[in-house]
Amino acid sequence: MQIRNLFILFSYTTLMLIKKAKYLLLFAAMLVAVTSIAMPHDTLSKKDSARFADDPIAANLDSLSHLNFFEKGYDFVKSPVYHFSSDSIPWYSDKVFEDRMEKLDEQSPFDLVYNDVVKGYIEMYAVRKRALTSRMLALSKLYFPLMEQTLDRYKMPLELKYLAVVESALNPEACSRAGARGLWQFMYTTGKLYNLQVTSYIDERNDVVKSTIAACQYLNYLHGMFNDWQLALAAYNCGPVEVSKAIRRSGGKMNFWQIRPYLPKETQGYVPAFIAVNYVMNYATSHNIYPGIPNATFFDLDTVCVHSELSFTQISKYLNIPYNQITYLNPEYKLGVIPYSNDGCYTVCLPVSKVGLFVTNEKAIYDLAKRDTLTSQQMLAMQQNMPEVEYHRVRRGEHLSTVANRYHCTVRELKEWNGLASADIHPGQHLMVYVGRKYKGSTVATKKGKSASKDYYIVQKGDTLWHISQSTGVSVATIKKLNNLGTTAKLSPGTKIKLASN
Repeated sequence: MQIRNLFILFSYTTLMLIKKAKYLLLFAAMLVAVTSIAMPHDTLSKKDSARFADDPIAANLDSLSHLNFFEKGYDFVKSPVYHFSSDSIPWYSDKVFEDRMEKLDEQSPFDLVYNDVVKGYIEMYAVRKRALTSRMLALSKLYFPLMEQTLDRYKMPLELKYLAVVESALNPEACSRAGARGLWQFMYTTGKLYNLQVTSYIDERNDVVKSTIAACQYLNYLHGMFNDWQLALAAYNCGPVEVSKAIRRSGGKMNFWQIRPYLPKETQGYVPAFIAVNYVMNYATSHNIYPGIPNATFFDLDTVCVHSELSFTQISKYLNIPYNQITYLNPEYKLGVIPYSNDGCYTVCLPVSKVGLFVTNEKAIYDLAKRDTLTSQQMLAMQQNMPEVEYHRVRRGEHLSTVANRYHCTVRELKEWNGLASADIHPGQHLMVYVGRKYKGSTVATKKGKSASKDYYIVQKGDTLWHISQSTGVSVATIKKLNNLGTTAKLSPGTKIKLASN
């Protein structure tokens, strides 16, 4: 009996100790959690800080949210294959991804493989940051034709244009924490090696043309060193010395995936991101992603040499171009001034419709810039009767005759301007149209066969405030004010838009 009582007492005591230990452990866990929350950021260890570091590739995409170079809406003709709702985010099995990647790989000198790392970056572009991917697709219309042209000149794979997407998300103003700049993210020293000049006035790492040429030369050099495009890409990111170290540490392996564990952490995700971009740029519509509408494409722009110092403010005033647009199209000029040098010619990138105006009145513009005065009569004399160029995007159901009727020209003229052998055109195609000022929206046919007053504009299908502004010479802000339009105003075809106060 006594032994039994001792056993019961022992069991009870043990049970109570276990309960107390449980509560002590719970209390300790709560204490650790509270302490972690209260701990200031500067007390985090280096290891913890690295764990919470932002992915630089994702950060580049995020930078596109600040760019003011887009119209609202999407520039697409819906694919007949896919019938997604506007908010649908489709996803596919690994087998579908593998099959699609295999097709891309068959046509590429790069080893385009599908694995969990690549899948993670595809998810980033196609799901988590799909709205920014839409902007990136829009910017590709501005930069890819130039890149393809330069890559073709150097006889290099055209897929290398996607490297600029990984580097900067096609943001020409991108600047990394380490100080790399431009579409191709050149560091100061590497840029100097490839003749990219940096002075108080200019930074040619931001020059779209010169930096693309430099990137081709550097990538050509790296490919010659490693004789493998994947390793050349890795070296572009972390430098050839780091790649050489990784090769030695791997026992002499010459395959990216085999040396990947020995590369810097950022570079480990660099090539997988490049592969993911190849996929997303080719299969965007299957993920219900369409390009946003940029304010200009490659074919809407041209460059001219400047033979005297000019500021962006003067160009904006003399040619009636928004200052922000000039800044965006010419990111290499650090101070908003195009300097003059006897040693060479600096250029300015302008809308095609303004190039003729600049060239025709070049001497007068320089003279006016020196005096920095411009009267309304001089502005009128410079801009009056100057032919301008527009690019019309063909919509579903349109024919050359309907486009010609809209722009008051003939089908023959349209064919000559665009080098067309026949009258066949397709949705999405851009047609160049030479337009006299007397036709630029100032007189629009009404149902009665008469023309509307030049103080009004009749909205056509597909028009936006920006298009109307470009067609009439009236600023978007003025149009909004005259018509009491908000920032999200919808324009219906046939609506009469007031262009001047009564």
